[in-house]
Amino acid sequence: MALLTSKNIWMRRQQCPCGDWKCYVSHEGDSEETSVASQLAKNDENSLNESMVAPYVGMVFKSDDDAFEYYGNFARKSGFSVRKERSRLSPQLGVYKRDFVCYRSGFAPMRKKPGGEHHRDRKSARCGCDAKMYLSKEVVEGVSQWFVVQFSNVHNHELLESDQVRFLPAYRKIQEADQERILLLSKAGFPIHRIVKVLELEKGIQGGQLPFLERDVRNFVQNRRRAVQENDALLTEKRETDTMELLDICKATNETDEYFVYDFTVDENNKVENIAWSFPGSIHAYAMLGDVVYFDTTYRSITYGLIFGAWLGIDSNGRTILFGVALLQDETLRSFAWALQTFVHFMKGRCPKTILTDLDPGLGDAIRSALPNTRHVISVCNILPKLSGWFSLLLGSQFSEFKSEFDALCHVESTEDFELQWSQMVSMFGLGSDRHIALLYSVRTSWALSYIRGYFLARMATPAYLKSVDAFLKRIFAAQTCLRSFFEQVGLFSNLQNQPRQEMQYMHMKTCIPIEEQARRTLTPFAFNAFQRELVLAMQYSASELANGTYLVHHFKKMDGERRVIWIPDDEQLHCSCKEFESSGIPCRHAFRVFITKNYFQLPEKYFPSRWLRESSLAFFYDHDAQQNEEWIQEFHSLTERLFAESSITKERSDYIRKELTKELTRLLNEVRDLPESDGIAMDFTLSPTD
Repeated sequence: MALLTSKNIWMRRQQCPCGDWKCYVSHEGDSEETSVASQLAKNDENSLNESMVAPYVGMVFKSDDDAFEYYGNFARKSGFSVRKERSRLSPQLGVYKRDFVCYRSGFAPMRKKPGGEHHRDRKSARCGCDAKMYLSKEVVEGVSQWFVVQFSNVHNHELLESDQVRFLPAYRKIQEADQERILLLSKAGFPIHRIVKVLELEKGIQGGQLPFLERDVRNFVQNRRRAVQENDALLTEKRETDTMELLDICKATNETDEYFVYDFTVDENNKVENIAWSFPGSIHAYAMLGDVVYFDTTYRSITYGLIFGAWLGIDSNGRTILFGVALLQDETLRSFAWALQTFVHFMKGRCPKTILTDLDPGLGDAIRSALPNTRHVISVCNILPKLSGWFSLLLGSQFSEFKSEFDALCHVESTEDFELQWSQMVSMFGLGSDRHIALLYSVRTSWALSYIRGYFLARMATPAYLKSVDAFLKRIFAAQTCLRSFFEQVGLFSNLQNQPRQEMQYMHMKTCIPIEEQARRTLTPFAFNAFQRELVLAMQYSASELANGTYLVHHFKKMDGERRVIWIPDDEQLHCSCKEFESSGIPCRHAFRVFITKNYFQLPEKYFPSRWLRESSLAFFYDHDAQQNEEWIQEFHSLTERLFAESSITKERSDYIRKELTKELTRLLNEVRDLPESDGIAMDFTLSPTD
């Protein structure tokens, strides 16, 4: 029996960070896929009921598989299921006849009982039903087609209602996410009936509403155990062979490119245990943009049993970039510490200022050990999706109120207020002995705003960035079947991130303030958009100067609370109590309000951190004419605006411009196509003005 594996060898880890084998975490993407699949199934069923036509003699299909799928859908709508009966072969056509029949067609063969041995006398579902669809293949003008040559929809048994037909064996499927959860609960010692109950509770459905039966779960667990036992030796051999091949590839790559780096460890049997590597492009990117790193360890390999670790960052244009990867034997402190120390070694001993991770106490311990001077942050965006799985069943109707209280706690700025409100929340909902509450409190200094305010995060602790990370990793994992192809995919992404992709985005001005024009010339579009947003919002704030030169800044509707901005005139420095500049490198609206009040038309250079400058963009090193290109785009926009404004005055002008402009653009396009295709610099001239 073959080992049951996922379509993709990489899968999200589901073990809960609380350490209890009986507890697991679900991921938003997985639940979305499940809900989407359920909705699609409902839509398909509704569309079948509305529009499906019964098969008929002469009906044509492109393949026998298409025919079987169609007949199966028709059968499900009608209250039965089908199976493949017979096929016939010919030397010229291969399989040229197919017989599909009702699942109750024919009769069960009589089984002989050996002497003294008793078999259970199981009642067969087969009753000689004559419902069927026979197909024949013909080649028409060189194209194979399948024709229905015989069809009967006459049954000698009752057909099932829609709420019963789903229990037929042909329609009982255990989805991949459910398979992993079943195996995890089985490993934790849950009996089969308890596993079914847990699945029903987690999905929020009534008993008996799962798309499979308890005996399906029992059979799946038994078959999987048998398959694992039979294939354990093969998998061990495959892992050893493929990891040795990966190590050989790393050695060969290092011999041809001395800037490629790798390292590995072996166990007591001299087998590869952990391995990590980084490409030259990633090391170059880290040298420029390695002040903040996101270490993702949420994926593991089903085939190899390895944890995947990726060191990621954000470039000047807001894109996810890859610094290095590791494959780890396990999730122990030793493995994590080795990975972190190896990464720092790859990066010539330079530690990041801040490292972001998912919620994992073991990984937190490793960071404190290996990177004692690096600040560790757990993004709240990684915590919030877990709350429902941890507390919704426990709190029931109180969960919404708890979620609101927790959201409010995430924005408390004073550590004293946080401690007080946390205690009140725990007492209010009776969570004093809950292990997940204890876990969250034990790592509060890594996620609560009151503790991490002012840590430099480079706008990476946001839902948008985490979604981009997940999409980035899924592209790396796509269609991977072995470690060699995985290594090649990582190398491809590492090289692509350094390719010239200069953002030719036209940036509209929204104010007449010279500071905005200064930022537009200096910052990348990604950074400028954030800068511009704060500048525009500053118009909604007022500033009141105190006797000591400090300013109190508040929103005109008093919605944002009061902020204290300290002004140090000798150094032209502003320090706002919100600490947005320290966190993102973008001045906050409160600081802008004070700068405007003090009649600043240009900001000091210190308020334009190097990581957000155009000159710090990875693409800048490949395209030094970015400023000229930007000016050309602005001129182009100005000309086209004037042209269309003049042509819209009369219909005659409009018709003339439409005719002549089409001719001129066609001529220019043909001439450009005759020019050399490349001068060694790839440039993106996409004209996409944004608000």
